[in-house]
Amino acid sequence: MSSQEHPLGISFEFFPPSTEAGREKLIHVRDALAATNPRFFSVTYGAGGSTQARTQDIVRRVSESGITTAPHLSCIGSEKAQLRDLLAQYREEGVESLVALRGDLPSGMASIGELRYANELVEFIRAETGDHFNIAVAAYPESHPQAANLERDVENFARKMNAGADMAITQYFFTADAYFHFVERARAHGVTQPIIPGIMPITNYTKLARFSDACGAEIPRWIRKQLESFGDDHESIAAFGTEVVTRLSQRLLDGGAPGLHFYTLNQSAPVLKVVNNLVG
Repeated sequence: MSSQEHPLGISFEFFPPSTEAGREKLIHVRDALAATNPRFFSVTYGAGGSTQARTQDIVRRVSESGITTAPHLSCIGSEKAQLRDLLAQYREEGVESLVALRGDLPSGMASIGELRYANELVEFIRAETGDHFNIAVAAYPESHPQAANLERDVENFARKMNAGADMAITQYFFTADAYFHFVERARAHGVTQPIIPGIMPITNYTKLARFSDACGAEIPRWIRKQLESFGDDHESIAAFGTEVVTRLSQRLLDGGAPGLHFYTLNQSAPVLKVVNNLVG
C-alpha cells in the first residue's frame, strides 16, 4: 500500500461490466477513484452469476491503476481443483489480496461443491498458499439473511476470522448502531481483526430498495419515506442520499471504524461527493 494512502482508509468495490462500453466506462471510474489513493479496490463476481473469467479480466484492468486489487473468490459450486488453479493464476499475476466468500449457487448448477462455507474456503486458501494473500471476509451487522439469529451469525463470523482472515468488510447498512453492536459482539467472541463498514451510496431509490430486500439490509423507515416523497426528482434523491451517507460515514469514523469500503456500482461521482465531505 502507498505511503500516500488516503488518511481515512477508504476502499472501493466494482462489479464486472457485461459490455465493452461498460468496461471502458469503468476505466474512467477507476482512474477517478484511484486519485484518492485508496487502500484497495475489490472486484465482485458480478451481477447475475457472471463468470469468474470476467472477474479476472476486470481485476487485470483495475490493477493497472497501481492500486492493490482484491478479486472476490466464492467457493459454492466450485471444486478444490478449480480453486487451486485460480489461486495459482492470481499468484502468477501478482494478486496479493482476496475477498473470500461462500457465494450463491449459480442458476442451473446442481452441485454445491467441495467447500460449503466461507471458513472452509479461508482454511483452504491458507493451506494452499500460506500467508501469500491478505484475506478479507464478509460480515453482516444486521445478521446474514439465512442466519437463525444474531448470536449464531456472530459465531459463524468468528469462525471465519479464526480460520485465517485478515479483516472483514460488512454488508452495507444505514444504522450506525447496528455496526457498533456487531463489532462489540464480535470482540466478545475473540475477534481482533479490523471490521470495515461497507457503505452504499443512495442515488436511485427503486434500485436501492431492490438490492436491500434481496440482501437483508434495512432501509430505515424515515429514509424510505423521504426518498419516496421525491418521486422521480433524481437531483433531490442524490442530494439527500449524499447527506445521509456522509453523516453515517462520519459517525462510523468518529466511533472508531478502521476505514470505509464503498460499493460504487461502477460510478465515481456519488462516492466522491461523500469522501470529499468527510473530515479526518
